Amino acid sequence: MIYTCTLNPSIDYLIQLEEFHLGSLNRSKETKLFPGGKGINVSRVLKRLGTESTALGFSGGFTGDFIKNFLESEAITADFTEAADHTRINVKLKTGVETEVNAAGPKITLEQQEQLISKITRLQKGDLLVLAGSIPSSIPLTFYSTAAEICRKAGVETVIDATGPALEETFRHSPLLIKPNHHELGELFHTTVSNVNEAAYYGKKLISLGVQNVIVSMAGEGAVLVNEDCVLKASVPQGVLKNSVGAGDSVVAGFLASLAQQDTVEEAFQRGTAAGSATAFSHDLCTKEEAEKLYKEVKIEKIG
Repeated sequence: MIYTCTLNPSIDYLIQLEEFHLGSLNRSKETKLFPGGKGINVSRVLKRLGTESTALGFSGGFTGDFIKNFLESEAITADFTEAADHTRINVKLKTGVETEVNAAGPKITLEQQEQLISKITRLQKGDLLVLAGSIPSSIPLTFYSTAAEICRKAGVETVIDATGPALEETFRHSPLLIKPNHHELGELFHTTVSNVNEAAYYGKKLISLGVQNVIVSMAGEGAVLVNEDCVLKASVPQGVLKNSVGAGDSVVAGFLASLAQQDTVEEAFQRGTAAGSATAFSHDLCTKEEAEKLYKEVKIEKIG
């Protein structure tokens, strides 16, 4: 079973405007409410691709109830730990360009953290845990490392989609996959990564630190996958960018859904890239049909 963990989920309130005027009354053209958070996005795309998962994390108040009810409506299992405060609401303004206003989220007590850790300790060999998104200020930055260590000892694979120290602390626990973009990869090594060769070079350094697979998003240049055996480059299909929210999470979901079907790493990389592109070309997370349509347009090239 795949489990996803979102420590600081949200309701994403999408507001479509013709244009926005600061200090004036603005009327929306369209509004939508979605559950937000990287792990939740992974669970939603996994479901659309035909792979089951269970969503873990924290939720609280009427906003937390909205997320649980929404996931239930999509037949996604949720096992959230209850927080005392309300789950946050993030505002996404779409006016030709995207503007985001993200709330801080609830304070998570030590007892609540221990309840979540207890659920993670019950995972069994053959399970997989996706730890994705930012860590709230009330939770130690070592939380992902602690969870990854528990999983490694139990024979549970982990996927880490985070940045900075929260990500770096997990390398020694040999995560199955990490997915930085080229900016985040550069930050890990205090440099700038501007092309595929540099992504491959620093990706190999991450492999030497214990990571099993690294997928680096390169924007218009596509994506690079690095592991001990190969370096692969994926092209990006042609399309109009409509949505940057959830594209990276869709890459993770497409990759994992493909591996769950016993595909090769190369096929999983191709399907992950297709799913990420399909989300980027949609106003919501991708559907299976949209991802399948782009699958054959993604070309995989071995570069090392």
